[in-house]
Amino acid sequence: MSGQLFVISGPSGVGKSTVIRRLREEVPGLGFSISHTSRAPRRGEANGVHYHFVDEATFKKMIDEGAFVEWAPVYQGYYGTSFVTLEDQTVEGLDVILDIDTQGGANIRKYFKKKSTLIYVLPPSLDVLESRLRGRATDDEAVVNARLKKTANDIKNCAWYDYIIFNDDLDRAVKEVVSIVLSERCRTARRLSLVEETFRLSLQD
Repeated sequence: MSGQLFVISGPSGVGKSTVIRRLREEVPGLGFSISHTSRAPRRGEANGVHYHFVDEATFKKMIDEGAFVEWAPVYQGYYGTSFVTLEDQTVEGLDVILDIDTQGGANIRKYFKKKSTLIYVLPPSLDVLESRLRGRATDDEAVVNARLKKTANDIKNCAWYDYIIFNDDLDRAVKEVVSIVLSERCRTARRLSLVEETFRLSLQD
């Protein structure tokens, strides 16, 4: 049985990374899509763990070769998700979590419509989001302002996502995302092959 793709999107600073980390701790059998990026590693980031770090020339060569299911220039560099990264895991039956923006989510839906679930995470308010962005002190003032300006328009994209999560309480947000993943695993389309195998039935008649 092929794995499912779970896209988790939302504004920078909304807490996606923390939600995903907790999700992977609580739900077994989850893979994670490690994106490629042309930006330099931040302090504490490791190649092949947080991102696949490549130079800009290599990234553009991969674009030309059609290696990415989605890619985009974002602030200080290019980011992209390769087909190989996803297919290597889903063919093994792993559900894969993707932490990508709404442009990437649209491309995942385009290429993997029947096996993708899109989840949008929102902050309690824009004021809280601004406080979180400034509090983590990983970006300079220009980048923070650019992220905040982009956020207002980007939030509109939650309307075409499958699920919306408000991260005003982390424990509750994690429980809601966990429930989505477990519910999607119980869908009839994903369980029919197991029913056939378990009860030695043919359900295709």
